Formats: sequence, structure tokens, C-alpha cells
Amino acid sequence: MSEPTPDTYDDNTPPAVDAADFDAFFSEEVDKGTRARQTLTYGGKQYVLPDSLPLMFTLQSERVQESSSIDDVRAMLAPLFGRAALDDWAAAGMTDRQFRIVLMYAAANVRRPGSLTMEAAARLHDEQEAGKAQAPNREARRAKPKPKNRKRASSGKR
Repeated sequence: MSEPTPDTYDDNTPPAVDAADFDAFFSEEVDKGTRARQTLTYGGKQYVLPDSLPLMFTLQSERVQESSSIDDVRAMLAPLFGRAALDDWAAAGMTDRQFRIVLMYAAANVRRPGSLTMEAAARLHDEQEAGKAQAPNREARRAKPKPKNRKRASSGKR
């Protein structure tokens, strides 16, 4: 929506106010540096978590669920640990379980540093995994009989 020009004002149009400068505001907040930051070490490297969860991490987390691309996983991890983290962790022998525990730990401790220990993250992970029913794989889903009375898809043209 565009801002009204002076010739489009009428008696009911409120005057424009100064624009909010979020760049300056957020820059000042970051410069204060008052929020504690959690660190973690894996494979001999220390990682300092950001003071808040980056939006790019959240967006990429959603994307990774629908993707099988290793580059999408790297892009998801980059705002928290750097782009090389995934390769470094894989080279150090990280397992899938450990990877998920580190993600749980990091997400909780970015929000509130010190709020979740590694042990608690491992317990939480294991509890969540135990509660999940094994989803059928592609072969099992395709083996299910399809209903016979389904309407055939139409292109819409007649």
C-alpha cells in the first residue's frame, strides 16, 4: 500500500508519522550485549550460540523437513554453528541421535541459556522417539490397497 500524497488527503486522513528505524533499534540492542550466550563443544571445537534464535534457522528448519538436500541442512545450521559445522560433526563421528540432541539443546539454550542440560536433552529426545509410532516407509505406503470407487482425476477441460 502506498503512502497518501498531499493531494489525496482529506479531513479524515491522519498525518504521516516518522518511520520506525528497527535497524538502529536492533543494532543498539545487540551492542548492549547484556544477554548471556551459551557455548557448547563438539569434536574439539567450541561453538557460541547466538543470543536469540535467528529467523533463518526457523525458516530453514521448516524447509529441511520437506527436503532431502544436505545443503538445506547446512543452511539450517549456519546461523547457529557456521556453515562448516555439519561436515565437521560428521567427520568427528556424530550420530543421528547426537545430532538431534545437539539441535534440541541449542534451540532451548538460545532461548534461555542454561535452561537445558545435555543429559536432559538426551532424555527428552529419547522420550519423544519412544512416543513416536514408526511411520510406514514408501514401499509400505504404496502396498496399501487403493479404494476402487475413486473418481478419476480430471484436467477440467470438457
